[in-house]
Amino acid sequence: MNERLHQLSRRGVSIWLDDLSRTRLESGDLARLIEASSVTGVTTNPTIFANAISSSQAYDAAVAELGAQGADVDSAIESLTTADVAEAARLFRPVFDATDGDDGRVSIEVAPPLAHDAAGTVESAKALWERVGEPNAMIKIPATEAGLSAISDTIAAGISVNVTLVFSLSRYRHVVEAYLQGLEKARAAGHDLSTIRSVASVFVSRVDSEIDSRLDALDDPTAAGLKGRAGIANCVLAHEIHSQLFTSERFKVLELAGARPQRLLWASTGVKNPDYSDTMYVSGLVAPNTVNTMPEPTMEAFADHGEVNAEIAPEDYRAADEVFDALARLGIDYAEVMTVLEEQGLEKFDVSWSELQDTIRTALDRS
Repeated sequence: MNERLHQLSRRGVSIWLDDLSRTRLESGDLARLIEASSVTGVTTNPTIFANAISSSQAYDAAVAELGAQGADVDSAIESLTTADVAEAARLFRPVFDATDGDDGRVSIEVAPPLAHDAAGTVESAKALWERVGEPNAMIKIPATEAGLSAISDTIAAGISVNVTLVFSLSRYRHVVEAYLQGLEKARAAGHDLSTIRSVASVFVSRVDSEIDSRLDALDDPTAAGLKGRAGIANCVLAHEIHSQLFTSERFKVLELAGARPQRLLWASTGVKNPDYSDTMYVSGLVAPNTVNTMPEPTMEAFADHGEVNAEIAPEDYRAADEVFDALARLGIDYAEVMTVLEEQGLEKFDVSWSELQDTIRTALDRS
């Protein structure tokens, strides 16, 4: 077992791999990562599946069978992706059982075109949940305004949710509110709250990429000193909000009924600027009961030379506030940046979905 990753895990950071493929499953690679790299979960998205299907022959037989059955593109996507997620969930079942459901989770995303369709999202989430058929699945729903009500209704149905595409602190507060409302409705409907889990995926590197580009455009000598600091600062302040909302009287009532806090998940942790440490979004975000979902290169980099820094503490909250105060003095509009990032994120989701559809369409035509 890799000692650096094991040490990170011992400090309460769950390591989830941001990747899945049939090749990983069939070759035993994912099982090896569970054993050797302390991996306790998996997240997926349409880009991951498009890359997996287009770069491997592992799906050829299944695609040929779907083609012979007359499956259309979207139903073929659902069949292929839910099969992989279900198989991964079965592989992670011992982790799920050993951690009382906190880990061993495998996430699958609702179709991106539903991002502004609350009712459609809930319908899709229920269908994916039933199709995967494993208790350690998680349904990914984006934190759009429409997504918030869908998150609440999906939680209310007793389904575990990975809330994705969280950027701003105000939107994160709304995500927690949606989770709490969902738990309250689930309790009223008679669901066992202890079986419902959720993570809120706060994106990291994209915040730095956007703000750094704006700092580069400024003619101010103080701008350079703020580069590469906003992403982690944003997460630190999300951690502060989490510590407040999940010690509230409102949550304590739910906790007595079996509810668990929604965990913070650090997403987009692959470092995009080569001038920065390739492990900064892991070392800088150590906190108990959090998740860091890593692309494999980031995981390998941390295994090789990563350092487990001190845990996020109250003094870090003040320092993070100072980062955004300094950015505001330079004219960087936090709210506008976060709006741009959400819009860009949704656009990337749509592009990824189109790529996956094209990949499956080509595969079906070839079969």
